[in-house]
Amino acid sequence: MNKVSIIIPFYNCPYISFAIESAINQTYTNIEIIVVNDGSSLHKEKVTPYLNRIRYIEKQNGGTASALNMGIQHATGDYFAWLSSDDVFHPLKIEKQLHYMKSINAHASYSNFYLINESGKIVSSPQGMGFPNTVHFLKRMRRGCVINGCTVMLHMNLFKEFGLFDETLLYTQDYDFWLRILSIYHFHYYPEPLVHYRVHSRMGTKQHRIDIRKEMQITTQRHMDKMNELIKIAMQNRF
Repeated sequence: MNKVSIIIPFYNCPYISFAIESAINQTYTNIEIIVVNDGSSLHKEKVTPYLNRIRYIEKQNGGTASALNMGIQHATGDYFAWLSSDDVFHPLKIEKQLHYMKSINAHASYSNFYLINESGKIVSSPQGMGFPNTVHFLKRMRRGCVINGCTVMLHMNLFKEFGLFDETLLYTQDYDFWLRILSIYHFHYYPEPLVHYRVHSRMGTKQHRIDIRKEMQITTQRHMDKMNELIKIAMQNRF
């Protein structure tokens, strides 16, 4: 029975208890929950009731990539899952996605997801993007990230093969890592919504929209030649 490490970066987030509870309530039981406090000064008391159910690490503020990397370095699982402190996992998230990955011998996968509001109510239809073939997927990823990081599950060996998240990237560390993976492995899509992605006024994608767009352009250009070559190969192989 494979072990899954759920890593939750935490920085001054009032929704952290909902994230932790959704991880604790997974039907798949061979998990470890690693909460990495990335220098928070607020809402730490919301973590206290769960300290006997999680692994809790405190560090100086360094950004999401540094918090994820800290969690990965302390993880003992065979698979990696990332849960943002303001999002929520479906209770069957780990069980269903892991079963799917093992059934097709996948190294990387992502799933569908819903949007929720500040009170946790679903406010959208499923938002994930599946693609009919690899060419379509690669062309879309060449333009920008279509993978919600909290829907991702990876085999932990990928971090040994490709290194950790790039801590110099404040917003696109996930997109950068997914593109690195794509040089060798495919991201498989699981169409059932397994994550509730919270939309609220203080979320980073709203507060740092311009900076995110600039960094996305830099990251896209960094991988452009490689992505063009991958698309060319996929078109030749017709998959």
